[in-house]
Amino acid sequence: MSTLREMVEEYLAIRRTLGFALRDQGALLERFINFAEQANADYVTTDLAMSFVMQPGRAGAVTRRDQLTTIRLLAQYCASLDPRTEIPPSDLLPCRYRRKKPYIYTDEEIVSLVAAAAHLPSRTGLRAATYTTLFGLLAVTGFRISEAIGLGRSDVNLKQGLITVRETKFGKTRMLPLHATTLTALRQYCNLRDYIHSSSLTSHFFLSEDGAPITQCMARWTFIRLSRKLGFRQLGDSHGPRLHDIRHRFAVASLLRWYREGKDVNQLLPVLSTYLGHVHVNDTYWYLTAVPELLSLASVKGAK
Repeated sequence: MSTLREMVEEYLAIRRTLGFALRDQGALLERFINFAEQANADYVTTDLAMSFVMQPGRAGAVTRRDQLTTIRLLAQYCASLDPRTEIPPSDLLPCRYRRKKPYIYTDEEIVSLVAAAAHLPSRTGLRAATYTTLFGLLAVTGFRISEAIGLGRSDVNLKQGLITVRETKFGKTRMLPLHATTLTALRQYCNLRDYIHSSSLTSHFFLSEDGAPITQCMARWTFIRLSRKLGFRQLGDSHGPRLHDIRHRFAVASLLRWYREGKDVNQLLPVLSTYLGHVHVNDTYWYLTAVPELLSLASVKGAK
């Protein structure tokens, strides 16, 4: 084991004890250490860091900048242990982040997606039921896909009509009430899942055909196949409406409904922000400028 690898492991261990999950950053630094060892480098330099982040591939400017930032933080730690360490300057890859314009699904598109999921090939019927229920739950709650597939059985309280979302993107936990129709759909799924996999030992709520927890990759791959079949994307397209855009639709639909009902949206925005699990209400305000109809309604409301 190289000294540099030891420092990386110590760095990650220290930060994780402080409460940082560092899943993506840990995977990135593992790749960086492998790259460094192949280059026979035993300490961080600016050239090494730049060579790593600028490798040919599909990473965009924002991703490369974020990767360099992760390595810079590591280098700051390593510099206290190895004076040879170079800390890459912060202005090497200047890049202004621009949030992607959300694709707002229509009600008809959501219905067609859920209906298409119900016809997925499935020898037991569970695969079709899993994705029908999953996509439906995303549409009516605005969950992140990671939150939905991370649900445990004990997190879904059908008696009280509550879902507990634990340790989400920013380490927050929240409890969300569910509509009666959503509870009925979840109850039907639970009955089928437990009938097919009555002896399953996993505590996960959503299961694959073979009884294992589904993954984000599985969910995204299934969505892409269905979206191409439905015409949301063309065959071979690497870009287009995303699974995450279902979350955007939920937020926008909630705001539009409040405006049309004449409610005080400014007062309700923090409620929506909490429901969505946003750290800052500014993340929720973003929808007002990202969607033309909302911006127009907000302008009219503000002028009164």
